[in-house]
Amino acid sequence: MTLTIVRLYHDLLGTYGDQGNAEILVHRAKARNLDVELIEVTPGMAVPRTGDIYLLGGGEDGPQSAALEMLKTDGGLNYAAAGGATVLAICAGFQIIGETLPDSDGKATSGLGLVDAHTIYDQSPRSVGELVIQPNRGGLPLLTGFENHQGLTRLGKEMPQLGLVRRGIGNGFDHKEGVWHGNVFGSYMHGPALARNPELADAVLQCAVGPMKAFDDQLAQAFAQERRMTLGGMTN
Repeated sequence: MTLTIVRLYHDLLGTYGDQGNAEILVHRAKARNLDVELIEVTPGMAVPRTGDIYLLGGGEDGPQSAALEMLKTDGGLNYAAAGGATVLAICAGFQIIGETLPDSDGKATSGLGLVDAHTIYDQSPRSVGELVIQPNRGGLPLLTGFENHQGLTRLGKEMPQLGLVRRGIGNGFDHKEGVWHGNVFGSYMHGPALARNPELADAVLQCAVGPMKAFDDQLAQAFAQERRMTLGGMTN
């Protein structure tokens, strides 16, 4: 089996280094002796419909709107997700996979509808700073990242969050951060998120390939633990 990872429009949705999530997944998959293919999808290219993991990152309003319109027109990501593919969407990508979000003019527009989530802009200050969340599933430890977003995202009643906010803003409603619905992950964590949270990287991989053997990545664990120890005891 070859694990196919599809990185979508990282030249549009790579403002905060989220394209690095692909490198982390490739590294951790190869450490388990998995064959991996990384496919780069640039604007104008068709989105492969048979990938195993699809990655979306953060970007400014204009590039976000352009990426959304291309994904709607193409349909490949929705097709793959409906077939059980794993999706990791960060910040602008998280907003894109929801039901509604503001366009570049601030008007509500439809998203891809992979999760029941609705993003709005209001008069709240921009959410900028370190983000610490406590997951409530998957046996994950504290997760840390850096958030920088204007939108606030409300999850539908049946949508499980990725975790609860211990520091930062996250989604902006009910102390929730991100979403984890089936094989679809969304979060406002930059970092890149998977570099700062190797356990989350493995959770994403396991959605695509099933149980994996242990991998003792001491450098990644030390970095993650330093962030948890430094930030985990802090509150808003």
